[in-house]
Amino acid sequence: MRVVIAEFMDQAAVATLQRRFTTVYDAGLADRRGELLGAVGAADALIVRNRTRVDGELVAAAGRLRVVGRLGVGLDNIDLPSCEARGIQVIPATGANALAVAEYVIGAAMALLRGAYFSTAAVAAGDWPRGAMSNGRELAGKTLGVVGFGNIGQLTARLARGLGMTVIGFDAQIPASSPFWAEQQTTPRALDDLLGEADVVSLHVPLTSGTRHLIDADKLALMKRDAILVNTARGGVVDEAAVAAALRGGRLAGAALDVFDTEPLPGGSTLSDCPNLILTPHIAGVTLEANARVSALIAERVATALDAAPPS
Repeated sequence: MRVVIAEFMDQAAVATLQRRFTTVYDAGLADRRGELLGAVGAADALIVRNRTRVDGELVAAAGRLRVVGRLGVGLDNIDLPSCEARGIQVIPATGANALAVAEYVIGAAMALLRGAYFSTAAVAAGDWPRGAMSNGRELAGKTLGVVGFGNIGQLTARLARGLGMTVIGFDAQIPASSPFWAEQQTTPRALDDLLGEADVVSLHVPLTSGTRHLIDADKLALMKRDAILVNTARGGVVDEAAVAAALRGGRLAGAALDVFDTEPLPGGSTLSDCPNLILTPHIAGVTLEANARVSALIAERVATALDAAPPS
């Protein structure tokens, strides 16, 4: 059987697959569409991250394909109906990178609330902006609003409670009356109420037609002027122009965005030179430890799926 890995994967997990299957590993294959379409023609399994478009064209080109392993949890780059129609199993790495994302959220919130970590150049140059940097805020005692309460949202909430935060949550799939909220030590809120109450809002929802630009100018207007927004979900969930306008207009105290409508983020975007803004290149869930966990999990599950699949 043949496995094609089109984006970066932990080498130990690659070696595990190489011992059992004919394995093609090319971390840049996702960016060479023509070569990718040719490579999947004889593949029984394809392993991807978020750059590979597993669309109808690719599925049609992959006549032997039985399983797609996703090194992450978001599936918006995978045409699930096309895969289902062909009987192709899609396997995400649910939970394996949750800790990395949750720590990113907490770290970004702390940095933005404190406001003291952007002074390196000034201090190194001999300036001493102690007065200006003395008005930072502590995380403890603040309210975290978690929008989307799956594995990552739950772990983010747990870390926040450990640091003394109060947690409120919204999830369109979980009724406010569900005992789940009490089990999670989280108070349910309607989305608009959460936005108005939270000091830090963290987004953990998939990108769908219903969540595209979920956080737009109207929703941002509901947030406190001294609130922080963190998006590690999908770029399309947030209206980037609206966030930029809110930051520049002093209607939002800070934001950390790890995901964007277009990736890589184009140079000169509306987010350029915004105050109190942290931009990172879709790496919230990518650490050395998380990559090892995600890769090992997908290697194991893809191998199991291939072993169980009937001969092609």
